[in-house]
Amino acid sequence: MKQGRSMLLRAAAVLLLLTALGITGFRAYAADGYAAGSYTPQIKEVEETEDYIIYGDTDSAAGFIFYPGAKVEEAAYAPILDELAQAGICCVLVKMPYRLAVFDVNAAERVMEELPEVETWYIGGHSLGGAMAAAFAAEHESALSGLILLAAYPTEEIKKLPVLSLYGSEDEVLNKEKYEKSASLAARLTEYVIEGGNHAGFGNYGVQKGDGEAYLPREEQWQETVDYILNFMEK
Repeated sequence: MKQGRSMLLRAAAVLLLLTALGITGFRAYAADGYAAGSYTPQIKEVEETEDYIIYGDTDSAAGFIFYPGAKVEEAAYAPILDELAQAGICCVLVKMPYRLAVFDVNAAERVMEELPEVETWYIGGHSLGGAMAAAFAAEHESALSGLILLAAYPTEEIKKLPVLSLYGSEDEVLNKEKYEKSASLAARLTEYVIEGGNHAGFGNYGVQKGDGEAYLPREEQWQETVDYILNFMEK
């Protein structure tokens, strides 16, 4: 009896140890991310809360909810969102738990509830953030006017919502095979390839492991991205 109890205690101790190691490993993984480079927004209306960074006027007619890429510091996307805000779009950059959008797919729902003045909402994101934005969009098509994917692809069917997909020709992080298969899930897809751009070029966080080398300056990739997005919204 004592021997059996001892074995159970040892098994419980091993399980606790493995759980602790798993948590420690995950925290180490999440902490090993990409820091945002220095950038000063040109727009004056910048508000940072515990959950978001908001660029632009919250009374704007149109809003854009943005989910960051995995382990990327949120402010790395300031250059693109700042430019969009200057064009009159209220941009809400969501801060994700552990900087992984998979842990808060429905964050956009709270954003829309908290900013009722915005009449028209778009959602999008970069890489994993884009995939999670697409997952939200698939369940809330009627509440949105468009989905914008930067080096990302939908994982669920998008039946009616217009979708803009952008990726760089030198992107070596994006799984092109999965992208080609998943792109067909979006019935109304508009796709552009940014020549010379890469995966990390959509943000301001330096070089990403496994990425291809861009020959397009990142400032030009930002500007092309903004131009494509504004054209998509106007249509």
